[in-house]
Amino acid sequence: MAQKYRIYINQKVVLITQSVPMHPEQYEQLDQQSFDLKTLYHKIITDNARLYYYILVNDAKSFLKKVMKSVTLIEAAGGLVKNDKGHYLFIFRNGKWDIPKGKLEKGEKPKDGAVREVEEECGIAIDECGKKIVNTYHVYTSKGEVVLKKTYWYKMKYFGKAKLKPQVEEGITEVRWMTKKDIGLVVDNTFPSIMDVLLKRDLLSDIPAPLSE
Repeated sequence: MAQKYRIYINQKVVLITQSVPMHPEQYEQLDQQSFDLKTLYHKIITDNARLYYYILVNDAKSFLKKVMKSVTLIEAAGGLVKNDKGHYLFIFRNGKWDIPKGKLEKGEKPKDGAVREVEEECGIAIDECGKKIVNTYHVYTSKGEVVLKKTYWYKMKYFGKAKLKPQVEEGITEVRWMTKKDIGLVVDNTFPSIMDVLLKRDLLSDIPAPLSE
């Protein structure tokens, strides 16, 4: 399967791909030679006519590495937690449903940071941190600078019965266990990168075609 990566800018998608998307009419193609993430960021956030963009390359992984080197990179990690009832853990932060995550501390390994963030944001002690689900990429501005956040997502398990405690100082107002049927609530009000995580865990049945590329 040809490699492809999605970079998110607000609700918009930049697809780095080695093959033309299945629905190219929904995309604007970007030129590989003139690609500059800082310039593109400002173009995309002011473009009200298009949600999806793609750039066709020979080696998607190599191209992504070049993009990450062109801007300030921030690394974060989080986890999709499943309990013994088969329910999944979500948080409600700043008006949207999310999965617990946060920035890595200096020298911290992604898996260790993912566990720490989940425990801090939800008030529970994780029993098991498994394999990585996916990495997601999100572009935004910090102090006027365009930055790229790379987030490592892991499978996690929790078998306890502790009461969930939202970390309110981080803007979290609710922590909730959800069944697969409840996840539609999340889909209606979340971030595109979270959809990537749910898709990789086979928790979505119907999604927009460009996100299923």
